[in-house]
Amino acid sequence: MSAPGLPTPSETERRVLRRIRAGPNVRLACQLRPALRIAVTPLLPPFANAGEGALRVDLTQGSEREVAIPFSDIRGFTALAEGQLPYDVVFILNRYFAAMGHAVEAAGGHVDKFIGDGVMALFGVAGDVGTACRDALQAARLMSWRLVELNESLRGELIKPLRIAIGVHAGPAIVGEMGYGSARTITAIGDAVNIASRLETLAKEFEIELVVSEEVVARAGLDRSFFLWKGATIRGRQEMLAVAAIESARNLPEIDRIVPASARHRGAGLILAPSAAFPRSRP
Repeated sequence: MSAPGLPTPSETERRVLRRIRAGPNVRLACQLRPALRIAVTPLLPPFANAGEGALRVDLTQGSEREVAIPFSDIRGFTALAEGQLPYDVVFILNRYFAAMGHAVEAAGGHVDKFIGDGVMALFGVAGDVGTACRDALQAARLMSWRLVELNESLRGELIKPLRIAIGVHAGPAIVGEMGYGSARTITAIGDAVNIASRLETLAKEFEIELVVSEEVVARAGLDRSFFLWKGATIRGRQEMLAVAAIESARNLPEIDRIVPASARHRGAGLILAPSAAFPRSRP
């Protein structure tokens, strides 16, 4: 429905508004020709792409959503950065952020923020949590492969290859546009976010690349028997948390080859049973 005094949206504009799930008071600036004075609140910056519309619409006020949250950072980066020129540190980090960001976006996620040498991403902001969990695992797999490529391209710049630790958890979080001025962005807060961050720390302690919560495995529809399970104590929580310990995220299957628990396909591997069903091919 158009606001009073404004022309009715054309059928083309209606299709776009439906696709991005726009609210009743949202119009496309490129299509609207107001004939009276109106107040305008931009929902996207001028450099945004079409895919970002679905993330911004209806999130300015915040809402509770079931999301999947991957957290990752570089293991031992402080030691790696010692002796490097500031320019070289910035150069390496920007290459790393680009590689991780492309991996997240290729899996259908949203890069929430870069924190130091860490990356936080969100999946499921505009979809169901089951798909979000599968996509988040796919992102972890792609991040691992992109790191291999990055280490190869930076071989002459690094004392030793970069290594990452990734934690993935899923659960309810408050998602909305937060911040101030030009620093406003879509982000999430809540217990699920804190757990994802602590799982990333666990990956470092376990000396492995990926730790995934039982919640993610269950929501993604994966068979528990394919994973090595550990009990973990999470700071701030009384009960133990069951987590899947994965030596390399590259051992995860491609998203279209994930086997649901209902298939009862048993494996004997440490992480995911090596078999014809789970080829460890490069994406």
